[in-house]
Amino acid sequence: MSVGLRISFDEYTQMVADGAFDALREKRIELIYGELREMTPPGPRHCEAVARLIDWSTEPPVKRIAMARIQDPISAPAQDSSPEPDVVWVKKRSYDDRHPMPEEVLLLIEVADSSLDGDCGEKAELYAAAGIRDYWVVDLPNRMVHVFREPKDGTYLQHTTAGMNDEILPLANPQYPLVVSRLLGP
Repeated sequence: MSVGLRISFDEYTQMVADGAFDALREKRIELIYGELREMTPPGPRHCEAVARLIDWSTEPPVKRIAMARIQDPISAPAQDSSPEPDVVWVKKRSYDDRHPMPEEVLLLIEVADSSLDGDCGEKAELYAAAGIRDYWVVDLPNRMVHVFREPKDGTYLQHTTAGMNDEILPLANPQYPLVVSRLLGP
């Protein structure tokens, strides 16, 4: 029987600082529950959705309240995790000394093409356990957005979906909705 090596968040952070992963520059990895996971390379639909989210996330109504971070890590030490979500709105401050912590995350978005089960399953559990209040999964195959809210005991009490004719109001800025058809296009 073989068992993978589990590492803690602190060990992972030290390994990154020491350059342990520098030789893996071509691969995208993240730490999830103490396991190093290779991320699937993004396809064209994924990249287009992220680009549209960037446009929406960097407009003045958002920039007044948050900083948008794109495919950068957040720190979830209690879960031995350092995921790299597609888009995160974080509280405005300098993060040159560490990655944002869950309590600084205002909105977290994953774009799912082939990763839908994991993003709506294990990642939703991880983000709920970390206390992320507003978590969205852009479901490319089904052309909708899953909205997860009210984290409690490692699960989200609220899970709704928004279709092409819907708008989603981010908790951090309800005056600035995301129009799903603008995100997913014709």
